[in-house]
Formats: sequence, structure tokens, C-alpha cells
Amino acid sequence: MMSNASNEQDYDVIIVGIGVSGCYAALNLPETTRILALCKTSLEESDSFLAQGGICVQKDDDDFDSFFEDTLKAGHGENNPEAVRTMISSSRAVIDDLISYGVPFERDADGNLLYTKEAAHSKNRILYHKDKTGHAITTALLDVVKQKPNVKILTETAMTDLIIEDGKLRGVSAKTAGGTEVEFFADDVILATGGIGGKYEHTTNFAHLTGDAIDIAQRHGITVKNPDFVQIHPTTLYSEEPGIRFLISESVRGEGAILLDKNGERFADELLPRDMLSEKIYEQMAKEGSKHVWLSLAAIEGIDLPSRFPTIYSHCLERGFDITKDPIPVVPAQHYYMGGIDVDLDGHTDLLHLYAVGEVSCSGVHGANRLASNSLLESLVFAKRAALDIMKGKEEK
Repeated sequence: MMSNASNEQDYDVIIVGIGVSGCYAALNLPETTRILALCKTSLEESDSFLAQGGICVQKDDDDFDSFFEDTLKAGHGENNPEAVRTMISSSRAVIDDLISYGVPFERDADGNLLYTKEAAHSKNRILYHKDKTGHAITTALLDVVKQKPNVKILTETAMTDLIIEDGKLRGVSAKTAGGTEVEFFADDVILATGGIGGKYEHTTNFAHLTGDAIDIAQRHGITVKNPDFVQIHPTTLYSEEPGIRFLISESVRGEGAILLDKNGERFADELLPRDMLSEKIYEQMAKEGSKHVWLSLAAIEGIDLPSRFPTIYSHCLERGFDITKDPIPVVPAQHYYMGGIDVDLDGHTDLLHLYAVGEVSCSGVHGANRLASNSLLESLVFAKRAALDIMKGKEEK
């Protein structure tokens, strides 16, 4: 149930943020749990909705080692190996859950799941729904959460602080759209507030994602790890206009799209890890004195582009580019935050009863550079583990 105000202030669990990690945490708590979910803006303004490419999964028993190595290689070895193992080994169960919630992953004529490939992956292991996988997953989860009688969602309500008394977490302070300061109390708090892209001029993130929870955590001496690990996405649609940059999914390069310089010549390996490819693009832009390079989807063979990439096709067409024949101008932009509030394998911070999941957290999975399509998976795996850890703690009382 949704509301814009609440007279009830005491809950079992408060979840700050209601993207995929916040939703999945709520769904993995028993229906006897009184849950309050706070949303800073509207429900549709979560970066989870914007994820285009897909979600990784361990494809079969033989895929574990290569998935593990691909993740560490992309992360330049700065990853937490145990967190990576946990994510991979939990992936199939998460996908089964998503399918049970109605997420319409693409399938072949016989009903078998289809897998695509993105940069730095050694094989096809990414499930997807057209070019709006995040929208499909988030919508499905949110639809279920909104039907839960034990979950109260407050929109346009931004967390302003943690309530900590005598070193013990008591709840959160927040401000409503009307400017009213409110306090909510709970045994446990899960931070699922997303990234920091709103601090950047050029970003694929919503403007309101400004790292509030990270700033609050630092004020209270809660450990924040790898604050300089910021990922730049190589291909966003170039624009002179201010505001969010439209992402051109890495999956288009996984399907065969190529990068071109101003003379129409290919200049880089399109499947390099994101940081390395972004560097190549910046070098090319500096070399030719341009503000962008070009991406050609016309090189993709055997795929109906408007059907496979409907969001990208329609968005580019509105701006005068037909991706079936025209190269499009692309430029790197801030995309993802691999740093964040330091957490263990159950999403727990170093403040008792405070958890962090999703992009606001740093589980160590991504290292210094996130492997494509690991973000949705990591968010879901550790959101579930956080919820189960909360219930374990309640059972032990």
C-alpha cells in the first residue's frame, strides 16, 4: 500500500530506497514483518528502471570459473573473491525467483532462455528483456511489493539522518515533500539508496541520486570503502542539452556494433572492459579534437534492431538517427559507483542493525571496474542475504 504520510512511526524494518535491492529485500522478509519503505522521489525514478543490457547468471556448472575470472579481470583484481563466489553461486536461485515473479526474460521458440554477451565476458551468460531489463525486473518486483499488506511505502520522503542513541541504531529521520521533518523507528534499517551520479554533470543516473546515505554514514563514522571507484560508461548518446545522458547499452556492442572515428574508421576493440574502452574513446576524441565518436549498429547482422533494441531505436529516432542505417554520436559518461558503504557478505555495515545493499554499498564484488550486467545480480543477491540475516537475528533473540 502507498501513502504520502504516516502516523505510525514504529516498524520492524525500514528500507530506504525501493529499486530492485529494496524491493527484493522486502520480498525476502516474512509477511509478519512490519516494513516501511522510503522513496526520495516517485517510484519510477529509480536507476534500477534504467538498466538496459541484462542480468548475469552462472549459465551452467562449467561456467563458474570463467564467470569468476571475468569478474576479477574486469575489476583489476581489486574484488573481494569471496563476495564474487557468493554472487555467482547464488545467481541461478535469484533468476528462478525473478521468473516466478513474472519477469519476461527473452526465450527462443522452444521456450529456452536466451543469453547475450557484453564486454569483458568470455561467453554469453546475460539474460535480458529487449533493451530494458531493469525496467522489466523492477516493475515485476515493485508490483508484488505494492500488494504486500505489511509494507508501507512513503514516496517523496527523503532520509536526512540516521537516529543513533548511545551508539545504538534506532531508526531514521526524513523530510517529506512539504518540508515536514519526521522520525521513524525500527529494529533494523536497510539502505538501498543507489549511487552518486547526480553529483556529475554528465551521468546516466537520475539527478536526485546524490549519495545522501554515503554522506550520512560518513558523518557517523560508518566505514565507506573505495570512494574513488567510479565507473564511466563508454557509450551514451551525445547531447548538448543538460541533464541525464541516455545510455546506449553495452549489449549493442556485444551483438556486433562498432565504434568509428570522424572518418568512419574503426579505432578500438568494442569489447574491452568499460574503463579501458572509455580511455580509448577519450584518446580518440583528443586526437581528432571532437566532442564525441560514432557508434554503428548497422554492422550488426541477423538481428531486427527495432525489435531487439526498441528503447534505443525509438529514442535515437526522435533525435534524428535511424540506428538501422545511421551511426550515432556517443561519448563516455559517469555510470556506476563501485565504492560505497563497506558491508560484509550479509550486507551488514559496521553499525549493528544497519545494512546497505545495491549501489550504495561496497561488497567488493565489482573491484575497481564493474563487469557488465553484474549490478542487478549483485543488488539482488546481497539484498536477499541482508533480509535473511535480519530474520536470523530476530529468531535468535
